[in-house]
Amino acid sequence: MNSGGESSIAHHVEGHGVAVEGLLESPLFSSSDDQVIEMMHKLEADYRKLEAVKQRFALECAARGLPARAGIKSPIVYLQQTLRISHFDAAARVRNADRLSTVSEGSFQRPPVFPHIAAAQRAGEISAEHVQAIVKVLDRIPASVETELQELAERSLTDFARAGDPKGVTQLGVRVLAYADPDGVLTADKDRQRMRGICIGRQRADGMFPISGLLTPELGAVFLPMFAKFARPGMCNPDDPDSPHTTAELGIDTESDADDSDADAATVAARNVLRAAAKRDHRSEAQRNHDALLRFLHPDMGPTKLGYHRGLPVSTVVTMRLTDLEQRTGLATTNTGGTLSITEAIKLAARSTPYLVIVDATGRPLHLSRGQRLASAEQRLALTAVERGCTRPGCDAPATRSAVHHIKEWADGGETDIENLTFACDACHAQVNSGPNGWKTIVMPDDSEHPGKTGWIPPPHIDPARRPRVNFSHHPRVRGPSGIPGIPARRLC
Repeated sequence: MNSGGESSIAHHVEGHGVAVEGLLESPLFSSSDDQVIEMMHKLEADYRKLEAVKQRFALECAARGLPARAGIKSPIVYLQQTLRISHFDAAARVRNADRLSTVSEGSFQRPPVFPHIAAAQRAGEISAEHVQAIVKVLDRIPASVETELQELAERSLTDFARAGDPKGVTQLGVRVLAYADPDGVLTADKDRQRMRGICIGRQRADGMFPISGLLTPELGAVFLPMFAKFARPGMCNPDDPDSPHTTAELGIDTESDADDSDADAATVAARNVLRAAAKRDHRSEAQRNHDALLRFLHPDMGPTKLGYHRGLPVSTVVTMRLTDLEQRTGLATTNTGGTLSITEAIKLAARSTPYLVIVDATGRPLHLSRGQRLASAEQRLALTAVERGCTRPGCDAPATRSAVHHIKEWADGGETDIENLTFACDACHAQVNSGPNGWKTIVMPDDSEHPGKTGWIPPPHIDPARRPRVNFSHHPRVRGPSGIPGIPARRLC
């Protein structure tokens, strides 16, 4: 840098420090709610921009040879010791500086390796966690994949991150990686069979057995529907004598959060037992999964005595496109949010009796209407095939964790027609209300970018303009404003 540049940078750094001191000391009580929300958004954007500034300084340290001058070979260790930060943080700064900055290589200026991520970070639109999640996905795309697809994946994941959270980016990344290898060429069925396995270690002194391993897509597709029912809060709790445990109790439909207006007395009573047990349940998800598996393996249980869950028998629902079935290519999806190669899906269907749904090229179900408030099993199957899970933007809950929701409420005259039904998981369903901080749902109009999709209108504290948003977490073949990659020749069902 020249002296003028150094002086300017020093001035900005000094001004930043003064501003931070003012933010720490200035009272907030005189600000309105809207002002507090607006300031939080502004500060978050500025904080995200500072990540790019940190990377600039990390790059400058390396360019000046400061680590070598201090007798340290690694710029990562230099930052770690100089700034008293973790090795992980220092490594991320150095790595991101090299990939998200314009780097001088002699007389040549190399542009950022990931220009879309770099631009979004400098604009304050994505956080360091977003960057980490996106890059982690991109690093797993094989080098043999065409450059156009790699660039599309970067742009799409970055676009999604602008409106979604890091967890959603990671979930979408699974779909993107599936796109990179839609037919199992890079990760074939033979490779998955080679990697499969469950390891149970020696019993420890405390009596516990360590376990690790990898499940094939087929075994995952069989197990996960069982966990969706028996690992729900309140189910199979060994510490609660009133938790549903017997075969008869476990045979009930465990949609405990469902409306009871159309249910018989026995079903309502069973649901009330589960609701009460759920309130007393303080187990972690891992503990619930353990207890569910133990109960499933009990002599009086088994696959034939699983009962119902959210209106359907506890079973695997596999959805595939007719063209993929005919060509034996592409991927099928399951009601638990997983994927199977078409070959694996065919084998599963041949050896068991899962629900198999085949949709046409548009992926749209037939009109299914019902005069009652609760959706029929057929309507739920149609939603499972088309929507695959909760439709609130950023939510990745699969169909097995979702309830059927009337887009226009039944109480407001909304009909139980497939066009007025959508999926919403329990947590997201609870956020739909007519209050000032509630989410609203609509059917996106024909003149919108996504006609017929379920639009979720956020409350003002999320988006003051209240623009409807569409969730594409379960639909990576469509590229929308939320940034889901669209690769027409390589589609998930």
